[in-house]
Amino acid sequence: MLLKSKLVRLASCLFLMFSLLSIAAADTLRLKDGSIIKGVIVAFSGGQFTVVIGEGARQRRMTFYADEIESIEFDKIAVPIVNTKTATQLPVKKDASKDSTIVVSNNPATTVPKTDTDATTVPTYTNTTPKPVQFNVKVLADNTANGWTNSGFMVKKGDKIRITGKGTISLGGGNYSTPTGIGSLADKDKLMQNNATGALIAVVGDDNNDFIFVGNTKEFTAARDGSLFLGINEGNLDDNSGAFEVSIEITRSN
Repeated sequence: MLLKSKLVRLASCLFLMFSLLSIAAADTLRLKDGSIIKGVIVAFSGGQFTVVIGEGARQRRMTFYADEIESIEFDKIAVPIVNTKTATQLPVKKDASKDSTIVVSNNPATTVPKTDTDATTVPTYTNTTPKPVQFNVKVLADNTANGWTNSGFMVKKGDKIRITGKGTISLGGGNYSTPTGIGSLADKDKLMQNNATGALIAVVGDDNNDFIFVGNTKEFTAARDGSLFLGINEGNLDDNSGAFEVSIEITRSN
């Protein structure tokens, strides 16, 4: 507990030292699962960093535990994040030329007894299995930002993506739609002609027309690198209002 307290205080000091720099420029968080998050760090509390992404109506907040973060770049100053959780202990073998005894311990304070040279500390083991990144986004139904909501996440080819939408939006003219859309509502200008009008859709990259029908929920593998955008399958967004509440889960391919 004392070690963890010291590490948390260290992370707090790092945050305070660089908070003024982060206001002037976007901070870059590199997560241990390979994700890269760009935003402004506004708080550190309870072992969690709070990051603001976007501006105005598109602004949203994400939180990350210190042990999820590999490093943070404050205005081009890289700061490594120390793991504050006690890792599982692995066996340690003495000098094989003298003794093949293996010492195993689950106690983080335990060290291997002295050999002929010096005491050896039991090394730590960190689980490298990628954990899904989970966050929520409001997808506006109107033509703000040309009708696309940037999730703020840069996906990589091969990433597993799960998107779930809920809520109801107004399409104007007395028409209201859930994320599945309205199949009977004609719209010659919608992006996906073979799918329901007003439905939740997605695309990877701002230069890509390979739109993905999401509806209430969709799981797919990213076919390319790029920012993940979400939108509404409708041609005229001028008279729309409301927003879908969308949950996103992304698992890195490696």
